[in-house]
Formats: sequence, structure tokens, C-alpha cells
Amino acid sequence: MSENMVLQVEGLCFAYPECGVLDQWSAALPAGLALVRGDESSGKTTLLRLLAGELTAQAGRITLQGVNARETPKAYAQQVFWADPRSGDLDQLTARGWLGSLPARYPSWDAAALAVHTEGFSLHEHLDKPFYALSTGSKRKVLMAGARASGAPLTLIDEPVGGLDKPSAAYLGRALAQVASQPGRVVVVAHYEALPGVPWGTVVELHG
Repeated sequence: MSENMVLQVEGLCFAYPECGVLDQWSAALPAGLALVRGDESSGKTTLLRLLAGELTAQAGRITLQGVNARETPKAYAQQVFWADPRSGDLDQLTARGWLGSLPARYPSWDAAALAVHTEGFSLHEHLDKPFYALSTGSKRKVLMAGARASGAPLTLIDEPVGGLDKPSAAYLGRALAQVASQPGRVVVVAHYEALPGVPWGTVVELHG
């Protein structure tokens, strides 16, 4: 793997019983921002779940900073941030409780960054609510605040603007732009179009 690449994907193949999704898909992503763009049902979320280790590919290799996802899954998982905004796994936790659990998992956790993003996303009034009581937009904002503060070498964000109000969407763009200059970290965002003003380093197209 090139020393300039944080994430390398080679020959990835994945299919559900009813349909194929990825066939010999490969990509090399340097540090910075990467956009996975595609229409509905093009495989964006499936790709993020594969990169997160939540799904297992039928073939192919995923390597993150020299760590192979298949050969050393635990070491790989320790370098990845992924929280599915559609999942109900966090429903019984409060936003504050979940955020408070993250420093133990992520060695590069940035408490100052969390404070900045909590303010930027106007999350203070929602921190003591359980996830099931949060709106779609508020839930996404909590997850993205955690994602940005995690410092994880591979950070995966799915459909980030779903349910966001305009001020929060504008703040998201600024927060993502800050990642572009961070060494050793790639943030992969799946969305159907490029977010305005965000300096994408890599754009990957999925066609389903």
C-alpha cells in the first residue's frame, strides 16, 4: 500500500441473496475527505458497513493504515468510527451517556472538539434525552459530534444532512472542511450529492 494512503480497498465483492452490490470494487483513499456518491439503492450504506466491518465481503481486501480487516478484525475495528443513524441500538442510552462512553474506545478522542461541535450543532438541550426521544436531525447531530471528536483514522458518516435544519447543515460543512488538513485520518461521507463548500479530496461514484 502506498505510504500516502490511509485506506486501501482491493477487489471488494459483496452481494445480498437477492442482488449483487459490489463486484471487484477497489479504491485508495488518502487522508482527508472522501465522498461516496450515488442514487438511492446504489450501495452507499452497504459500502460503509463493509468498511466498518459490520458486513463481511465475499472477496477482497480492506487495509487501514497497514491493518487488514479480515486478518486482524479487532485491531481494525479499534481504528474505525461507525454509528448507523438508522439503527435502534442506542435507543435506551442518553446522548450524554453515549458520548461519555467514547473516550475509552478511541485513543485520539478530542474532548475540546466535542465541546466545539456540541455548541456548533446546538446540542446542549438534547444531551440528557435518550436516543429514542431525539428527532432524526438531532440524532444525526449527536452521532456526527461523536464522529468528529473520535479522532478515528477511518470515520464513516452516512447521509449526514437527513433531518438537519439549515444552520446545522451549514455548520456541518464547516466542520467537515476542518478534516481536510488532518494527517492520517480519512472521513468517508456517503450522500447522493456533494455538499456545497466542502473540499472533497476524493469522490467515488457508485452506480448500483
